[in-house]
Amino acid sequence: MSGLFHGGPEMASETDTKKPHASRNYELGGSGVMRFSHSRMYKKRATYKKAKAGQKKADKSKTTPRMVKKDIGGEKNGGSRTIRVTRMPRFYPTEDRPRKLHSRKKPFSEHRRKLRPSITPGTILILVAGKHKGKRVVFLKQLGTGLLLVTGPYHLNGCPLRRVNQIYAIATKTKMDISGVTLPERLNDDYFKRQKLKKPKHTEGEIFDTKKEEYTVSDPARKTE
Repeated sequence: MSGLFHGGPEMASETDTKKPHASRNYELGGSGVMRFSHSRMYKKRATYKKAKAGQKKADKSKTTPRMVKKDIGGEKNGGSRTIRVTRMPRFYPTEDRPRKLHSRKKPFSEHRRKLRPSITPGTILILVAGKHKGKRVVFLKQLGTGLLLVTGPYHLNGCPLRRVNQIYAIATKTKMDISGVTLPERLNDDYFKRQKLKKPKHTEGEIFDTKKEEYTVSDPARKTE
């Protein structure tokens, strides 16, 4: 009788067979694909409601009310009315123009530019993609967009000054001393922008005689090579 009232062997067996806590998100059959995506788990955990580290919660008591009670004179006017603190606009534009929405994300110009520690000025890199894949190039510096400025040099393996993403380059242990090499200030991202070709204007008698302008390497680019 004591086991029925105090939870004897019957209750003990239930607690012993209780399954341990497991995550709701798990890998599906060893395929490397998770059951729920990153955004789905973000929504399930309600991470957006939790305060981040070092972030103070906004004091709701200091927020200004949207509606205010105002006393109105006159016997038949009701005595008081609730009005808006900020009035709505009287006129609306006839055309809906697109406007920029406020975003907390930083623009690309303010992103952090990280560089692998194995890549330093003078390191020999092996390109794994692009027109010059398989060639060995010399790393010169990192540009403002995060791309790597490399060179063959051109007179050795035909690889000119190029911008390369570091995910398409393998760093080797071989390094060259380029401390004596001074890079001109014009070697930036604007240096590699192509100039827009102007369309030829048709004149009398030359409608079918005009030729399309082709891209040619500028004189400053040839001098830097």
